[in-house]
Amino acid sequence: MEIPGDLSPSSDRNDGSPVQTNQAATTLPAPVAPVWHTVVLIAGIVLISIAGVFEFSGPQAAVNRMQTYAFTAISELCMLAWIYIGLRIRKVPFLSLLGSVPGNLRSIAMDLGFAALFWMGSLIVLGTIGVFWTVIEAAVTHHPLFPSGKQITPDPTQQQTIHTLTQLVPTNSTEVAAWILLCVIAGFAEETIFRGYFQRQFTAWARGAVAVGVALSALLFGAAHGYQGARNMIMLAVFGVLFSLLALFRRSLRAGIFAHSWHDLIAGLTLALLKSHHII
Repeated sequence: MEIPGDLSPSSDRNDGSPVQTNQAATTLPAPVAPVWHTVVLIAGIVLISIAGVFEFSGPQAAVNRMQTYAFTAISELCMLAWIYIGLRIRKVPFLSLLGSVPGNLRSIAMDLGFAALFWMGSLIVLGTIGVFWTVIEAAVTHHPLFPSGKQITPDPTQQQTIHTLTQLVPTNSTEVAAWILLCVIAGFAEETIFRGYFQRQFTAWARGAVAVGVALSALLFGAAHGYQGARNMIMLAVFGVLFSLLALFRRSLRAGIFAHSWHDLIAGLTLALLKSHHII
């Protein structure tokens, strides 16, 4: 979205010399793909999310990790291919979704630095929200935060989410290698899909209202993770807003791709370590 100033001759002085006047020519962002194309993509994401809820529901749900990794990677690559087709219809370059991504080492190092700062800051923000959520929930339900004489355990919904996530983490070297590859693909694909395609498309539909583009793309990002439960979907929507702010600040998706990839990687490997030591 650009709002350039336009200096153009609009009138002549009495002596015949041209006068330059500053005209604010506001250029509204154009949609990157047809409406039907976006609707189909949204429907596909919602259906995959709903399928994930049924696949991982129940404490005894069996998960074939390698099959799940492969399906996730293929589905995200298919979504990228679908986006590429939509952009070709409107003659929009696919790489334009990524923003400004210079290939010099200084620029890459800066994005790595911003990604690290963003990741640490976002964990603090999400952790703070989680604490307030727990306190408010305890106050509303009249349950003590620290029951005396009882072990503190997550509620059944949170237990189901933890069970689901621990079923997805790698357990051997082959699965770790597949997990690393999946995190790289997911980091690139999800940032391109949600912060690149959807944010630009929704902003254009809202006639340049960036806040609308950020909010709608973040809500859709949260909705895409239905298997993680309602609470985590909301937290991921907040995470999506933070990723959008990073993309707007850097005018690029690269820092977000770095942060997204290593967040998934570290979270998965941390859960795998905790599971292997029977802590969770």
